[in-house]
Amino acid sequence: MADPATVKTDARRHHDPRVRGFASDNYAGTHPEILAALALANGGHQIAYGEDDYTGHLQRVMHSHFGPTAEAFPVFNGTGANVVSLQAMTDRWGAVICAESAHINVDEGGAPERVGGLKLLTVPTEDGKLTPELIDRQAYGWGDEHRAMPQVVSITQNTELGTVYTPDEIRAICEHAHGHGMKVHLDGARIANASASLDVPMRTFTNTVGVDVLSFGGTKNGAIFGEAVVVLNPEAVRAMKHLRKLSMQLASKMRFVSVQLEALLAGDLWLRNARHANAMAQRLAEGVRAVGGVEILYPVQANAVFARLPHAVSERLQKRFRFYFWDEQAGDVRWMCAFDTTEEDVDGFLLALKEEMAAA
Repeated sequence: MADPATVKTDARRHHDPRVRGFASDNYAGTHPEILAALALANGGHQIAYGEDDYTGHLQRVMHSHFGPTAEAFPVFNGTGANVVSLQAMTDRWGAVICAESAHINVDEGGAPERVGGLKLLTVPTEDGKLTPELIDRQAYGWGDEHRAMPQVVSITQNTELGTVYTPDEIRAICEHAHGHGMKVHLDGARIANASASLDVPMRTFTNTVGVDVLSFGGTKNGAIFGEAVVVLNPEAVRAMKHLRKLSMQLASKMRFVSVQLEALLAGDLWLRNARHANAMAQRLAEGVRAVGGVEILYPVQANAVFARLPHAVSERLQKRFRFYFWDEQAGDVRWMCAFDTTEEDVDGFLLALKEEMAAA
């Protein structure tokens, strides 16, 4: 087979790679080390549907992070990871307790309910984090045939509001949920950022404290595509392989998902990427605090900054840098940093923010 460096292609670059914004860590490209890993996995034939050598080795890599009972099921995306996880943890009549702001509730197009066939029981939170007391607002009615049965508590680490659970907070949730006979799912789309923020291994706030199933995120941390359902407690799930296929999340050429996760996790790439993104968010927050008329809404604990500023300023600023309104009526916005965000990107954005605020 020809050397990839010498292969000609009719593809053309259609974007300016110098342009970066603050809309989402999904906007970022792929880390060069992951591209190199994909090239290593290319060539020749490997057994399809997960029986390849790369997926087999990924299991051993996951063991190093989450213990010998952990089993990884690579999937295409985060919604798929969440839906497959929750399906495997619930009965047909089951329900999942989650924060009102949870991704499974507000950003997955109803997939947990439409595809997974389960009920979401939501709880309002001040900072995106559940507590045992908040869980109890929905944790009742197990014997009531007229109510969907609460069977799972789903939390997000770090949360959709950029806040981070401590290991003790997750332990308390797990003990409370298990005491009610419920299981615990952790949506870890940005789990690397949480680990970097806490400066502890990922196991410290997952299997060590009682989390049963984890949706492990790779895309927001430098992968092209691909996440994994990581079963930490085998007794918490059933029919994982069948549900993954049924939910259209079984990759035929799975080696190209698995090798990306291996590239992240076999060394420290996952942590380097997350620490950098978090550091850029801290730099951004520090600069924003010096701009009069802009309010930071939540503690900046990972790679997100939530702020409130005049709506007209945000609209003008969006013409210079991409980012999203979080609550447009209130004037709340979200600024995300990624593994490839640079200090120059942050400083350029801060300068633009100051100019637009001054013009206001």
